[in-house]
Amino acid sequence: MRHPLRLLAGCACGLGVLTLSLWTAPRWLVPLLARRSHGCLYSVSTTERAVALTFDDGPDPVHTPEILGLLDAHGARATFFLISGRVPGNERLVEKIVADGNEIGNHLTRDEPSYRLTDEEFAATAREAGTVLGRFGNVRWLRPASGWYTGAMVATMEQQGYRCALGSVYPYDAQLSSASLSAAYIMTNVRPGSVIILHEGGDRGRSTVEVLRRVLPALRDRGYRVVSLSELTSP
Repeated sequence: MRHPLRLLAGCACGLGVLTLSLWTAPRWLVPLLARRSHGCLYSVSTTERAVALTFDDGPDPVHTPEILGLLDAHGARATFFLISGRVPGNERLVEKIVADGNEIGNHLTRDEPSYRLTDEEFAATAREAGTVLGRFGNVRWLRPASGWYTGAMVATMEQQGYRCALGSVYPYDAQLSSASLSAAYIMTNVRPGSVIILHEGGDRGRSTVEVLRRVLPALRDRGYRVVSLSELTSP
């Protein structure tokens, strides 16, 4: 039997390696995924100090207005990936997102992992969400839920006129509720051309508001512009 202290040291070492790997994932894992991707955008190769800020799972009647206020206060713009099933009753909020100079993206109809859907179900939900969201403006981007996708999904997106968008800086805010940890993760890993992913639905939105209060002025102090996906990818 291994000595308990050696076993404990081994576990601690393994946990440390795992933590470091997750913390530095935007620098080694994301480029690897991007090279192997079937047409999804992770980041943009550029020397310009600009990053795209994206939000998933809205609209949220409590936190989306706070997010919009912070964006406006810091001269920032973003892409809001909306769940169409959350639009009814929040139509004016979606209109304000667009009116403030932001853009909206398709995040399907419900908060469920896209990989659990058949190809036919994915196509149907993408089309249904697009019908709802298209009333508010041009929708160029689709983000599959939970970040997993297949070549068939990408083909469906392209057939329906979308471009697949993931991201390169994801602070695990859907799993962790620490705003200080999320903010530190973003500021450690952000680079020119990064695509940042945050969430705005429910309790996650409360944390996102606190993250933005820390990150937006810090990015400005480093000389970054915070823009939408379409602006980051425009020539």
